Amino acid sequence: MSDNPSRPLVLVVEDEAALATMLRYNLEKQGFRVDEAGDGQEAMIRIAETPPDLVLLDWMLPVMSGIEVCRQIRRRPDTRDLPVIMVTARTDDQDAVRGLNTGADDYITKPFNMEALLARMRALLRRAGGVAAKGTLNFHDISLDQSAHRVTRNSRAVHLGPTEYRLLEFFLQHPRRVFSREEVLDAVWGPDIHVEPRTVDVHIRRLRKAINGEGELDVVRTVRAAGYALDTEPV
Repeated sequence: MSDNPSRPLVLVVEDEAALATMLRYNLEKQGFRVDEAGDGQEAMIRIAETPPDLVLLDWMLPVMSGIEVCRQIRRRPDTRDLPVIMVTARTDDQDAVRGLNTGADDYITKPFNMEALLARMRALLRRAGGVAAKGTLNFHDISLDQSAHRVTRNSRAVHLGPTEYRLLEFFLQHPRRVFSREEVLDAVWGPDIHVEPRTVDVHIRRLRKAINGEGELDVVRTVRAAGYALDTEPV
C-alpha cells in the first residue's frame, strides 16, 4: 500500500509483537498508515519525530507505562490535543477511570472486536478534525472559534483535548438546555459507539478543570438525576 500522507497516521504502542502485527494488518486494510513502538520511551521518540493523528496506547508497557506516556503527551504543548485510545487488559472500573483521568480520550479492553476499535478511532478522528460548519460560538465569557479550533475565556487561551473540545462545542450549540448522559454520548461519541455513561462524567470534570479559572463561574451545571447543561444560573 502506498504511503499516502493524506491517510491518517496511527501510532500503535504495543509490546506484544503478534497483536502489533494484527493491528497493523487490519488498520492498513482500512486505509490507515501505521507506525509502531514497542515501549513507552520509543513511543515518545516516534511522536516527536513523526507526529501521528492518533495513538493506540497499551497500558502495560516496558520502560515507561502507557499511563506515563499519556501524562507526557498531555503535558507537552505540541501534543496535548493528540487523540489517545488506551488499550488495556484491565477490566476494573477504577482502572478505566484512571486511564481517562490521565488524559486518554477513550479506552478499549482486551480482547476487543476490531470493528468496535475502528468505530472508536474514526469517531475520535472526526472530533479531532473539527466540524464542517465554521464560525464562532459564544456564551457568557467563553468563545470557541471553529475555524481556528481555538477556545478562549475572558480573552485567555483555554487548551482542550479533542473530546473536551467537542463537548464544549456541543454545549455551546445548545446553551441552557439540559442533556442526559445518554444524549451527550450520542451527540459527542456517536450513537453507534458503546461508551459507559461514567466516561461522560470523567470528561465533564476535565472540561471544568480546563475552562474554569480562579474566581470564574462554573458554567457547566450538573443537574441532579438529569444530566448536564451550559448555564450561568442554577438549573
